[in-house]
Amino acid sequence: MANHKSALKRIRNSETKRLRNRYQHKTTRNAIKKLREADKKEAEAMFPTVVSMLDKLAKNNVIHKNKAANLKSQLAKHVATL
Repeated sequence: MANHKSALKRIRNSETKRLRNRYQHKTTRNAIKKLREADKKEAEAMFPTVVSMLDKLAKNNVIHKNKAANLKSQLAKHVATL
């Protein structure tokens, strides 16, 4: 167990951030799945939102920036071929 007040605070903050990151990551993955299953009109409407979600995850280091770029590229290609 932590011996310092600041270490206890760090544990609390880390847990809060971990849960928030987990929620945002899972939500983004679900949005990507929905986009891949959607028809053209829905997919085009959802695409900017999903890209924004990926950018936010990359900015906060939840996912790597190159992974976000690769996912955005794949999704853009998918939407274009619909």
